[in-house]
Amino acid sequence: MARSTRSNDWGFPRWRGYEASREAARVRLCDREGCERPGDRPAPKSPNSPERWYFCETHAAEYNRGWNYFEGLDAEEAARREADERRTSAGYAESRHHGWAGPGDGSRSRDEMRALEVLECEPDMAFEAVRTAWRRLAKANHPDIRPGDAEAATRFRAIQAAWDVLKAAEERRQWRPEATGGE
Repeated sequence: MARSTRSNDWGFPRWRGYEASREAARVRLCDREGCERPGDRPAPKSPNSPERWYFCETHAAEYNRGWNYFEGLDAEEAARREADERRTSAGYAESRHHGWAGPGDGSRSRDEMRALEVLECEPDMAFEAVRTAWRRLAKANHPDIRPGDAEAATRFRAIQAAWDVLKAAEERRQWRPEATGGE
């Protein structure tokens, strides 16, 4: 009987399963001692070295938690290296097209962000926490509490202006018309 040179992979339908192959797939195991999972996450063995460890996801997370790029360097050398790294990789410190935005999730305007700074609040604070901060600062700087203090009066006016901005923004958010489902 003649030997067939034709494979089963021609045409449609494919006669052999997609997962089947003739040779075994090479799988690199995790470099962590005793781990039998695939090591598909490379990690540097030392700073500026092309050599890599290959870990599974669990051990890569453990490795990254303890990684210290400046380990073994004195403070002066570490500061010099950090300055060199920042000088040469400035594009990685912060994306330039996001540099204008500043902190926050994008839901607040620039005026609201300034008002939050005056009230010493984080950009993502809830409105009730902002109200509590406003009351605390207003009580501490109120002209009736600190009569004759011009600096406290100036701070009180700034706190009140900030509160007005944030209160108006919150009211706009509450009364924004909701989308009706096609009616």
